[in-house]
Amino acid sequence: MTADDTFGRLDDDDYPAYTMGRAAELLGTTPAFLRALGEARLITPLRSEGGHRRYSRYQLRTAARARELVDHGTPIEAACRIVILEDQLEDAQRINAEYRRAAESVSPTAAE
Repeated sequence: MTADDTFGRLDDDDYPAYTMGRAAELLGTTPAFLRALGEARLITPLRSEGGHRRYSRYQLRTAARARELVDHGTPIEAACRIVILEDQLEDAQRINAEYRRAAESVSPTAAE
């Protein structure tokens, strides 16, 4: 099962947001792992009215990818950097595809 299957494809503002304990349980890890991801600036927990840390499904999906890398021996800092770079690459590829589609939609006669 991939992280996308488990946590869905939701934006940061979508709910439910899970408490640190529940998020760690869903990931099969400890709250210390989530804190380490925060220290590495991979995910920043949302804050509830009581000031408790809460994590969105999107954040859990990101954390799950980092967890997969760590489970295969990658140090936490490196795993976080890899996940960040993968996200940036996906964004760049999406923007490139949109640009190409827009360029292709311009008719050849309009350019002349």
